[in-house]
Amino acid sequence: MNGMMARDEILQRLRHLGHEAQQPPPWTSRRVFTDLAAQFEQALTAVHGEVRRAPSLEAAIATLDGLLAELGAGPVVVNGEAPFDELDVQERLPQYEWLALGALARRAVDAAELRTFCATAVAGVSGADAALAETGSVAISCGPEASRLATLLPPVHIALVPESRLTEDIFTWTAARQGTQAANVTLVSGPSKTADIEQTMAIGVHGPKRFVVILYAE
Repeated sequence: MNGMMARDEILQRLRHLGHEAQQPPPWTSRRVFTDLAAQFEQALTAVHGEVRRAPSLEAAIATLDGLLAELGAGPVVVNGEAPFDELDVQERLPQYEWLALGALARRAVDAAELRTFCATAVAGVSGADAALAETGSVAISCGPEASRLATLLPPVHIALVPESRLTEDIFTWTAARQGTQAANVTLVSGPSKTADIEQTMAIGVHGPKRFVVILYAE
């Protein structure tokens, strides 16, 4: 029997042995947190991030205003995902110089302008797809209306996240979002951190020096 005949025979046998594939059961998290918001705050604070709690979106906008006022006058870039896909932050907080991306943007922005603006902005503002209580991480999708530059280049990253987007861990979140697609998803766990060979920690070398999550009730 030559090689081709042996191959055909093996394939034929495998076809007769074919059967329906068994799908794994839905993921069930092994982690149980009595208070997802409290656990998220504890985990993010432990990695040098900050959490501000707000009782509503209106209060979250006021908290954002206070944070930007602390940073002083300067340009601010904002991504176009929720809640900023329906909230015109340029109109609500006109005292700041905004570059807005997304459906509510007042003009088109080319790539070179976006990079230059983000490099000089005092803060980048975004929403988030999820807040992972176990690690204090937020998941942020990037695409046509949400640029990674807005969350990586400015020295301060501020994310507005509703409590409804809290979940136990990354496995629970990814299981729940099966079938959805995003061009890129970034997990942010506090400000940028790196360490040298002697394990001396440095913050803000490769990204924002400060990361603040405004967690608000809906």
